[in-house]
Amino acid sequence: MNIEETALCMAELGHKTRLAVFRHLVQAGKTGLPVGELQKQLEIPASTLSHHISRLTRAGLVVQERNGTTLTCLPQYQVLQEMIDFLVDQCCSGEPCLDTPCDC
Repeated sequence: MNIEETALCMAELGHKTRLAVFRHLVQAGKTGLPVGELQKQLEIPASTLSHHISRLTRAGLVVQERNGTTLTCLPQYQVLQEMIDFLVDQCCSGEPCLDTPCDC
């Protein structure tokens, strides 16, 4: 992931509703959540939720899959991991914390 892609992801996650949606999806696991269930759990109007999911999808953080009439949102853990990796790529400028999990 490069700086532009990371900046886009972080910009989309910089909105409290989108961050809440993404965190909820991450907590739900790899199977994601149907849009209707996500709306019910977060108590967000359908049009508002649709807008925020669209923004997360454009950034690559969420993918939607349709199964019949059900539209499911799936968090993209690989994109999340790439963003984290980019942010800590040069952590501690060569100090020992690079050899172990960062406890900065």
